[in-house]
Amino acid sequence: MIDRPLMDEARVFTVPIGAPEDVSGVARLFDEGVVDPAHVVALIAQTEGDGHARGYAATCLQLLFAERLGLTRAAVFDRIPMLMIGGTAGLMSPHVTLFVKVPGQAPVPGGPKRLAIGVTSTRALLPEEYGTPTHVALVAEAVRAGMAQAGIASADDVACVEMKCPQMTAARAAEAAGRGATTVHPSAAAASSMSRGASALGCAVALGEVAAEAITQDAIAGRPDLYTQRGSASSGNEQVAVRVVVIGNVAGAPGDHVAARGVMAHQLDLDGARAAFAGAGLRLADGVVVAEDRPRLAAAFVNAGADSVGDWQGRRHTMLSDLLAGFSGHVAKAVAHAAIAGIAQETLVLGNAGAEHQGAPGSNLVCVIARGCAP
Repeated sequence: MIDRPLMDEARVFTVPIGAPEDVSGVARLFDEGVVDPAHVVALIAQTEGDGHARGYAATCLQLLFAERLGLTRAAVFDRIPMLMIGGTAGLMSPHVTLFVKVPGQAPVPGGPKRLAIGVTSTRALLPEEYGTPTHVALVAEAVRAGMAQAGIASADDVACVEMKCPQMTAARAAEAAGRGATTVHPSAAAASSMSRGASALGCAVALGEVAAEAITQDAIAGRPDLYTQRGSASSGNEQVAVRVVVIGNVAGAPGDHVAARGVMAHQLDLDGARAAFAGAGLRLADGVVVAEDRPRLAAAFVNAGADSVGDWQGRRHTMLSDLLAGFSGHVAKAVAHAAIAGIAQETLVLGNAGAEHQGAPGSNLVCVIARGCAP
């Protein structure tokens, strides 16, 4: 008899949030023994409001984990990446998704591909490194490390890479200037956009979607033809490193979860979105997930690109030109979310509006994780 090394079993749980401070859904998973807080390796959350509400939600979650794990808040921050996405629009419903790895599980020799998760971080970046080729290279290294940690040997088996990168602030720019360093752009907003773009390009390099030789400073935010179709990046002023969650599948991995991806070539490309649901083993009828399979949906993510172009198939829209252009990201998320939520018949779908090098301009990137997949 051959002894096979034990593996982690990857599981995903999504619960609604009643308010930024509401951690009752997560606490209930712990109290009922569904999830051991020690097995949570990362989380991603959609919160209402601005960065303050997002930060408050993160603080409340950190306090919950600190209490349950007997750690300080700072230790929780280091141990459990919390990828907090602020802002909801339309039918988007605030929620939190837990990424869980249960250790010591037996693999299934010759078994089908099942969910595997890798969680890594880059080193802390200096403000003058945000949005630079150095940033790209560090993320590429972190994504490869996440793949190795998860046991994912082929980039083809990566369904999605979720990333939270540093946001430029006036204080960070001033700190760099005090050392005689120059940031990539005098505008904090533009520098933050380039931070997201560099993170996406790092993912693209790691997955072989973009050649490392193509990465120059001018390419970052300057070449929309370079992009990943599996990476989603958002920025936050709470981050100094890029936190990375690699989501994919490994043959013979224990468990019953499967992750799948889809690409919506444009905002009404519903077939591109449905490919992710079908790939995760969810049955569809008349274009939506059948009622019997809806409880099996563990998580769904969409990276929205509606506001990165000014039209849909030649029909102009006004996201970038009318009175609400300043809120185009929220509108873009609402548009993409409605498409995915309509298929899922579920509003607990995470939407991110950062489109910098994340898909071809105007496209949406979709990831679906389902549980209860047949052995």
